[in-house]
Amino acid sequence: MTERPDRQRLLRSIPKVDLLLEHPRVEALLGSYPRWLVVEAVRKLLDERRARILAGEAGPRLVDGESMVDELEERMEELASPSLRRVINATGVVLHTNLGRALLSREVWRQMEEVALNYSNLEYHLERGERGLRYVHVVDILKKVTGAPAAMVVNNNAAAVLLVLAALARGREVVVSRGELIEIGGSFRIPEVMAASGAVLREVGTTNKTHLGDYAEAINDDTALLLKVHPSNYRILGFTQSVPLKDLVALGREAGVPVYEDLGSGSLVDLRAYGLPHEPTVQESLKAGVSVLSFSGDKLLGGPQAGIVLGEEGIIERVRRHPLNRALRIDKLTLAGLEATLRLYMEPETLARRLPTMAFLATSLEVLKERACRVKGVLEERLPSSFSVRVIEDVSYVGGGALPLAEMPTAAVALIHAGLAASEIEERARRGYPPVIGRIKDEAFLLDMRTVREEDMGPMLDSLGRSLA
Repeated sequence: MTERPDRQRLLRSIPKVDLLLEHPRVEALLGSYPRWLVVEAVRKLLDERRARILAGEAGPRLVDGESMVDELEERMEELASPSLRRVINATGVVLHTNLGRALLSREVWRQMEEVALNYSNLEYHLERGERGLRYVHVVDILKKVTGAPAAMVVNNNAAAVLLVLAALARGREVVVSRGELIEIGGSFRIPEVMAASGAVLREVGTTNKTHLGDYAEAINDDTALLLKVHPSNYRILGFTQSVPLKDLVALGREAGVPVYEDLGSGSLVDLRAYGLPHEPTVQESLKAGVSVLSFSGDKLLGGPQAGIVLGEEGIIERVRRHPLNRALRIDKLTLAGLEATLRLYMEPETLARRLPTMAFLATSLEVLKERACRVKGVLEERLPSSFSVRVIEDVSYVGGGALPLAEMPTAAVALIHAGLAASEIEERARRGYPPVIGRIKDEAFLLDMRTVREEDMGPMLDSLGRSLA
């Protein structure tokens, strides 16, 4: 019988918004954060206290103003952060799709900043003093780096696939191996994209084996393209066979049918130089004689998100003139970033120093171990003794759909707590500021040094010190 009056008394005791805003410490917050944000945070806090009381919680601390201000101060830094913000990638996956894929170099960012803060010649021909095409800013450098006859760009590789199929094969057949009808992240499926483009799918072969004769038998007067698709984030192992690109190109030439290759990640350098298995390069595909190919800008290329289309001049012109191209075009910042990234490839010997993606791939195990030992030492000082901190050797991955089976040796810091599960440690690290994203293995929370840069070390250690202490 006394529960309801107590609940009503607690509800009446909750301070009003204006009263909390007059608190000296809240007034200090108003000097550091926008007023609307502080007011919104106060209202949300009061609503939460009311909900807890209505749920049956009791006690004077629920309505204590000082307690509320304490909680408000703890929340403000996180509330003031944008929804899209920096995280520390300690997963070891270099091209982590969920964490933004490739990092841009500072040289590239400076060029993007220059274009962002000023007017630019985006679609203006400076020599002729008239309107120009935005693609010209990357066409020449793409042709130089890759040796392609012609080039254009759109906003990502999925868009490139859609556009190429729509421009070259709408209402006609596209022949593709059944083993290459892939689905990648975000439910991007080749058959569905083909249907959206208006092209007609003609499957050949089986899941594990496709022969050149399968393609040859499928070619007819209605065939628009022979399509070869990079398997991206999976491999079929064992009793398998696929048709080499050069053989498919030879068949296409004999039959008068263009060959289109969707390269997916699209590397411009031989990754064997970084101790990784061979991944087909863009230059190798062009040398094999494909009519048109496309690949991503924000994966192995190491630039901003873009879909790059290379090929024969006549084909690229048909693709460029298609009405869909306007809807899929890239903006000025992406163009600036892509041009600056491609310029780095003119000096391939410096890529491991100037391009973050290649720097991650090139970092030696010795360097990673040294970095892990430093992290271990600091965490042992800052974390309670109930934490066990040790350095282990493990493997990390390229990510981004490239080389799904390739492993790189790495060093990681393993955290184990006497009373917390690894999932609880992971959650606390993830909810820190900045968030630290690691991985769980063998009941331990791992911080993989492969993707933790020197400039990430301080913020990561500060964040873990706060969130795990």
